[in-house]
Amino acid sequence: MKSYLSGAAAVIQPGKLAGVLAIWGITLLYVLFQGGKTSFMLFIMVTVLLLYLIIGGLGGVRRARGTRSLYSEQDKPDLLYAGGFLRVKLNITIPGFLPLPYVVVREILKRHNGESWVFEESLIPSLKGKGELHFQTPALERGHYTFESTDILAEDIFGLVEHKGTFHAEGQFRVLPRSVFVPRWQLYERRARLAGPQASLVPSRRETTQINGVRDYVYGDRLTRIHWNATAKTGDWKSKEFEHESIPKTVLVLDGSASAYGSSNQFELAVSVTSSLLGYGIRERIGIGMCCLDKNTKVFSPAEGSAERQKMIQYLIDINAEGRGPLITRLEKAYRMFPKGSYFVLISPQSGQPVLDVMRWAESRGMTPSQIHVRNPAAKNRNQEWMDVLASRGITGYSVSSLQELPAVLGGDRVI
Repeated sequence: MKSYLSGAAAVIQPGKLAGVLAIWGITLLYVLFQGGKTSFMLFIMVTVLLLYLIIGGLGGVRRARGTRSLYSEQDKPDLLYAGGFLRVKLNITIPGFLPLPYVVVREILKRHNGESWVFEESLIPSLKGKGELHFQTPALERGHYTFESTDILAEDIFGLVEHKGTFHAEGQFRVLPRSVFVPRWQLYERRARLAGPQASLVPSRRETTQINGVRDYVYGDRLTRIHWNATAKTGDWKSKEFEHESIPKTVLVLDGSASAYGSSNQFELAVSVTSSLLGYGIRERIGIGMCCLDKNTKVFSPAEGSAERQKMIQYLIDINAEGRGPLITRLEKAYRMFPKGSYFVLISPQSGQPVLDVMRWAESRGMTPSQIHVRNPAAKNRNQEWMDVLASRGITGYSVSSLQELPAVLGGDRVI
């Protein structure tokens, strides 16, 4: 009997259980010292109630089980973009035959940086102890998310004692950083308005004579470019697609210094800029790599394949601004991974001498440096003076305060 009581006490609130046991003891003493039918019936009623509470504590919600399903509007529900949300369905099974008027389900969703959200809903189980719970997460930001253990809370039909059960239903997903479509980047154009020695280093994207495939006809294509066989087979005008001349590789250097960012939104903007430029590199078949100067220095060699880009994007999901120390010191740890003759693009909110030292370091190793200056979205200062300093030294500089203005800034419509 003692083991059963201890098991029930583990899931029943000790205070209420102690009160019920005290009443049962009083009725027992009443039977022993007073006797009679009335005291015996009262003792039987309290005993039945106590057994009901103990059995409900040992079974019922304590042995509850559940499975979780995730749904979204995308093809992969476990892979979302920032700003999206998930629909969650939780199937719950509560074994036992004791009736439950309702149960309260408490869910905890935890982000990789320690943030958490609590979802609490009531559910009326069927006579067989089954039920479904549907809820929707709020708009989520970049990161790795995991559902913690699920708590089931229920009261008996008299409302005397609260029972609690816990089970773990697998549920985790990832949220990709925000990104925006970048149609063109002035850095790669032959006639880009660059200052200083970089102007002569910008290569052409002229086409070669090597045919690389067939594409749809675009108004203005020359007659010699028409692919007559493909046009005859499909019934639509088709043009020849030629390979482009190779251009230097590019390394995106994301500054993950903890002291550099004034807010989490500013760091998220830097990550989103990096993600958008990775997408541009894949579309334009540019060998693009990434270096993250976070708590640890991580370098991805420039590559043109989508598989390599996915590795870089996956790394951006869990990154935090936890870097310490000068940028130069952290770059020196991986200087062998930077191809000579490549574009060195620093994505950072820093300015002044630390950035100039980085630009000088990149030039000394045969790279062409530039910076995308990430301003605090809450600040109104455009820091035009810093852009002028970079231009006076022949270094390309872009300044953005929101992800939406990135295409116009990179395309040359607004160079600030």
